[in-house]
Amino acid sequence: MSKYFILGLTLALTFACAKDNKQDEDPSDNNTSTIDGTDDGNNTASFSIVTCTDGQADDFACLGYDLHAFLPLSFFDSSFGNDVWGWTDPETEKEYVLLGLSEGTAFVDITDPLRPVLLGKLPTATDDSVWRDIKVFQNHAFIVSEAASHGVQVFDLTRLRGVSSPQQFQSDARLTSIGSAHNIVINTQSGYAYVVGARDAEGVLMANGGALIVDINVPKQPQLVGQYSFSQYIHDAQAVLYQGPDADYTGREILFASSSDGSSYSNLVIADVTDKSEPVLIYQETYPFPAYTHQNWLTEDHRYALVGDEVDELTHGYPTRTLVFDLTDLDAPILAFEHLGTTSAIDHNGYVKGDTFYLANYTAGMRVYDLSDLDENRITEIGFFDTYRENNITTFAGVWSVYPYFKSNIIAISDSDNGLFLVKASE
Repeated sequence: MSKYFILGLTLALTFACAKDNKQDEDPSDNNTSTIDGTDDGNNTASFSIVTCTDGQADDFACLGYDLHAFLPLSFFDSSFGNDVWGWTDPETEKEYVLLGLSEGTAFVDITDPLRPVLLGKLPTATDDSVWRDIKVFQNHAFIVSEAASHGVQVFDLTRLRGVSSPQQFQSDARLTSIGSAHNIVINTQSGYAYVVGARDAEGVLMANGGALIVDINVPKQPQLVGQYSFSQYIHDAQAVLYQGPDADYTGREILFASSSDGSSYSNLVIADVTDKSEPVLIYQETYPFPAYTHQNWLTEDHRYALVGDEVDELTHGYPTRTLVFDLTDLDAPILAFEHLGTTSAIDHNGYVKGDTFYLANYTAGMRVYDLSDLDENRITEIGFFDTYRENNITTFAGVWSVYPYFKSNIIAISDSDNGLFLVKASE
């Protein structure tokens, strides 16, 4: 029995138990914000800032981050949350959260984070699924799911302008030559999307589970133009126009991918995808005590890759582990060091903004790290906000993802069991 199967079974059981527990709760418990938010209607809630004082913000453990709003899953008429991304309207400068849910995608105006407004939902294209992923390019959201035959939904986010009451939206376009997919990656500099972990309508892996390359430069007319299939199943990735220290690849479009089948195939993959018809594998190697290579993100200078393994805490007993690869030579990256966190919680999605790394750490919430001393083989935890009150144990519950890129510095946190949190660094 492969670890991939075990992971899927563990996730399925965890999610099923979570849903059963929710059904057993008093429904009134799900209708009141824990920070005393008041419902101004059927789509708006009002809050006051809860400062992080003596390590607590309304019973949530914290360090250096204040709570601005908490919208429980019941606010979205949902039972499970997953991915989160953001969009800032270039005309109005309004900020919006795009929240993945089991039954679709919700759109929330957070321009005033103390009065978030639910504008509506885009239903899933086919079936419900606990796996949904969202990215944005040219004012359009691109959404994939592991629901069978879901394809890639395209939604014009400018349609949110002027919306005041909750809507049930429909997609503007849908790419159906792809069936289901685990994730979507977008290089906003080139206008290409990379759909990974995809299957066709019959459930057969496409491109060996690697990356399907989609031209989205005309957002409402996505075109499947190529594939990268030299590696086995890719779980997540990042694509950039490379500007790092290796001059051999300057200006090339490079895909950095986390590849794993959950068994012995747990690798960091680097590929040159400049020529969409003939991608080239540059590097593919594993690391000490692998389990399930989950996600990777580059530092802004493209010097380092921060890699997370989602199952090493379960299988090897590690505390939260981040693997830091030195990318001075893309043909031969070096594992510079491993950073071990302060809990045994499982790491999930992590993103870099400046010299700061924001990590979704499941039951340990959002963890925030200073990266300014990477050259000294050091990462320093400088803050956190733990949305999962119960514990910090090694299980698939709590924070799924974070979005730290709003100009307002509001950070959106999606908690699969609890809902959407808006936090901000304490002043």
